[in-house]
Amino acid sequence: MHCDTVWRNARLLTMIPGASPIADGLVAARDGRIVFAGPAADVPAFESAQVVDCQRRWITPALIDAHTHLVHAGNRAREFELRLEGASYEEIARKGGGILSTMRATRAASEEELVASALPRLDALLGEGVGTIEIKSGYGLDLASELKMLRAARRLGDLRSVRVVTTFLGAHALPPEFTGNPDGYIDLVCGEMIPAVAAEGLADAVDGFCEGIGFSAAQIGRVFDAAKAHGLPVKLHAEQLSNLGGATLAARYGALSADHLEHLDEAGVAAMASAGTVAMLLPGAYYFCREAQLPPIVALRAAGVPIALATDCNPGTSPLTSLLLAMNMGATCFRLTVAECLAGNTINAARALGLEAECGSLEAGKSCDLAIWDIEEPAELVYRMGARPLHARIWRGI
Repeated sequence: MHCDTVWRNARLLTMIPGASPIADGLVAARDGRIVFAGPAADVPAFESAQVVDCQRRWITPALIDAHTHLVHAGNRAREFELRLEGASYEEIARKGGGILSTMRATRAASEEELVASALPRLDALLGEGVGTIEIKSGYGLDLASELKMLRAARRLGDLRSVRVVTTFLGAHALPPEFTGNPDGYIDLVCGEMIPAVAAEGLADAVDGFCEGIGFSAAQIGRVFDAAKAHGLPVKLHAEQLSNLGGATLAARYGALSADHLEHLDEAGVAAMASAGTVAMLLPGAYYFCREAQLPPIVALRAAGVPIALATDCNPGTSPLTSLLLAMNMGATCFRLTVAECLAGNTINAARALGLEAECGSLEAGKSCDLAIWDIEEPAELVYRMGARPLHARIWRGI
């Protein structure tokens, strides 16, 4: 069999559910896809143009950051100060801060400026082995600005070797021109924004913010109906600050994921388990906002709900550009195991994006997206804080 590249003399963490680490492994790729990943003793005869000796380094799938707001303008450092002085996130938002502060900066920025400001954040994540990233809109809150954000996100995928998945988050907050008229804004999201986004092929999914300072379950249901009408899968920011039944609603629509989930109840857990909806946990926001309510990890485990982790990189509640640190936070704050953290940034993160057939594990047929690490054991990826143990990042075989 002909291959373009073989990575040999490696230890493999395939992230195939139930699979054990491989002490003497090999990965082979052709045309950007894995043709073999397994024990060296089982390898078929290969003719390869290039052989890479990994010198006993560990190979995992390239990491996946499946919930980010990477494209935005400005920052909210002053609001961080206010929260340290005692102001709540809700108080800041209701006084015109929060998402609306970033909205004003993002509306004023050009597409080129949005790309330029996002690139350093993206590069930081790539330096930690990320091969796939989801990027949401939601800071424009009018049609032109939302389209601008999504185009900027797509351009990042042209400028760097990374798979960019875009999500339309028009139902993120109520823009000032619709003050007192949330249903009117939802009319705009459903009747104009989603059709335009779908027509231009700019989004891979639709998201919303189901919260007291966001939108009601009924309003989000309308958004989901519009998304489904245009063939777009859905996901939801749910149960972050209160329990409005968002996760149950998301599961009813077959959502890819429900995200945050600090206030998730038993009914929501059961609904997600039945629907196969991934629990996307975001420990960066939990840490940064000094939350006290933990997501129901034990209940999620018991119900068999897949758990994923992400940075939630955003300017207001999680200015985090380290997926490795997000894993450490998931372990220390949420008491996830090392195995759960690693699955949460690989195979379960792929599921949260509907990409489990394409990436997230080392399996024949999948994209050859690899992270090669200078570590002695996989637990180091979760254990260390501030370390950058990446030796090489391979994307689509290169």
